[in-house]
Amino acid sequence: MGNIRRSRGYSFEYSIVNRINNRNWIAKRLGGSSVGLPDIIAVNNNKAILLVIEAKSGTGESLYVPSDQIERCFSIVKMFRYYNYKYVILAFKFLRKKRIKVNNELSYEKRKLVEHYKIIEPIWKKGKTPQIKCNYNGRTFLITSNGSIEINFSDYKMHFQKK
Repeated sequence: MGNIRRSRGYSFEYSIVNRINNRNWIAKRLGGSSVGLPDIIAVNNNKAILLVIEAKSGTGESLYVPSDQIERCFSIVKMFRYYNYKYVILAFKFLRKKRIKVNNELSYEKRKLVEHYKIIEPIWKKGKTPQIKCNYNGRTFLITSNGSIEINFSDYKMHFQKK
């Protein structure tokens, strides 16, 4: 199961990089958590835009980004001070099949493939980065030791998305 989940993630990261890259944008996969870096970094040097992207993909109703991965994204943003526009983007891909349990057996039901790109900002207390959850419908939550708090992170419109 871990290999399937991992290959899904790599596939989503690879597709984001391929869709970002054009004559104005340059994107690279960095290797993600295994090397202590975010999944993707992308730049538009003409417009001085930096995107640091953490990507999650799955078949469930919710996807989670651990706090250490969020912290890594912000540490990379701090390195690139000369970019006028710097964004930490959480990319979520909810696959066409939704995993469900029927009589204690794993099964799948069909649904629409959905992607959400959320701009996150460090609005929490310093030193206490929460885990972030995104639901299939795009609602986002901070997960803390005190429970979950819904927070409306703005959508980021990727240049490759349909208008």
